[in-house]
Amino acid sequence: GKAALGAEVGVLLCDVGDAASLAAMARQTRLVLSCVGPYRFFGEPVVEACVENGASCIDISGEPQFLEGMYLKYNEKAAEKGVYVIGSCGFDSIPADMGVLYTRDKLKGTLTAVESFLTVKFGPEGSCGHDGTWKSAVYGLADQDNLRKLRKKIGYAPVPVVGAKLKRRGLVFYNQEFKEYSIPFMGSDVSVVKRSQRYLHTELQETPVQYGAYVNIGGLGSVIKLMFAGILFLLLVKFSFGRKLLTKYPEFFSAGRFTKKGPTQKQMDGTSFTMTFFGEGYSEGQDPQNGKPNVKICTEVKGPEPGYIATPIAMVQAAVSLLEDTACLPKQGGVYSPGAAFSKTKLIDRLNKHGVEFSVISKPEV
Repeated sequence: GKAALGAEVGVLLCDVGDAASLAAMARQTRLVLSCVGPYRFFGEPVVEACVENGASCIDISGEPQFLEGMYLKYNEKAAEKGVYVIGSCGFDSIPADMGVLYTRDKLKGTLTAVESFLTVKFGPEGSCGHDGTWKSAVYGLADQDNLRKLRKKIGYAPVPVVGAKLKRRGLVFYNQEFKEYSIPFMGSDVSVVKRSQRYLHTELQETPVQYGAYVNIGGLGSVIKLMFAGILFLLLVKFSFGRKLLTKYPEFFSAGRFTKKGPTQKQMDGTSFTMTFFGEGYSEGQDPQNGKPNVKICTEVKGPEPGYIATPIAMVQAAVSLLEDTACLPKQGGVYSPGAAFSKTKLIDRLNKHGVEFSVISKPEV
């Protein structure tokens, strides 16, 4: 009963401000890929149309407030309709979420904690992002209080800590492994991984994994530049006048890292990412509730430029997994994170074949 692809791909015009056009689109398909960020402004009408009209929906949002808001509003209805709404299926947060699961599956024993370190390499042309991503960051940071309120409303069950508690690192620290400075990763990865781990623990009784995410930033000069930029950004974000300035002049305030045009083809070709995972846990037969972790493992996920090449690869392969690996998806529809939806599918194999590669760097040693 699968729909066959036609020889030509049609174009449907629809508008997030026109509910009827979205409903007409959703009725004609099994799955919508939604790329309409910032999702806090444009995302919900697409989710609503899909859920109401029986189509699944995948997006590439890295906005925790949107992702968790959709869970609160549409999880039950999506389950009723048997459709899957899966957020953050781009660079935010498939490498992190699936990377933690890959690390867990490669450890003989019980993985209890993982830290990831992101390194982005640029070519001679440097790199930049589109101002849509910049706007998402501006409004997301400005709205932290509402995210806390939203989480209270959802009433998440706490995820139990198994094994030794993972220590949180400082705001800036020198990383011996990479011989450069690192800072906490500001994206959605930690919140998405936590949602996946909560689901896998409560629904499938799997051991939850603690997770910390960091990004490598280089030498002392980079730290000083970033601190000044960060302080200015955090001050401006607090006021509506500041937010207007930030969103009107992204190029100026991000020192050219975000523009209204986005990156050139040359910039994209010269950019790549590596996410390295350091996991620790307990060997087979060891009780994770007793004693210190006694096994370690190192894995990595690497791929092309994150925002405009790796993101569409991740999104499309997630979509193929949703359509092809139906027997391996959660038994009922709902609003899911990638790890919760795809933990039993062939998504990692598919990504490996399309240039986002998962590998073991060092095997566990007791």
